[in-house]
Amino acid sequence: MLTSSLIVQVKDFADEAAVRAEEYSGVVDQGKDFITDTFGQNGLYAAYVAAAVILIFVLSRVAKLTFSTLKFLVIPSVALAFLATLFLPYSFVVTFPVSVTVCSLFLLFKG
Repeated sequence: MLTSSLIVQVKDFADEAAVRAEEYSGVVDQGKDFITDTFGQNGLYAAYVAAAVILIFVLSRVAKLTFSTLKFLVIPSVALAFLATLFLPYSFVVTFPVSVTVCSLFLLFKG
């Protein structure tokens, strides 16, 4: 349930975010103008290509990290917790944090 004070807080937060977005768009416009003035239109194209390459590189690293975390931490932890619930008198909720810790330590010492 949304109360009136919560709605007011959300509206204030949205207004502040809009002001911050305008500030950053001004910085981007200044950078774009600087590149265009200094290096011309070809320099601007080169900056777009460089920014796209850096963005793709960062996104690929984040995706690789996410899939590695799933592959080497989450799935083994869930499997280990499930096996522990079969052989021990503890529930999945109790064994899951322990299995995550064990898998994390294994990965930490494995390198």
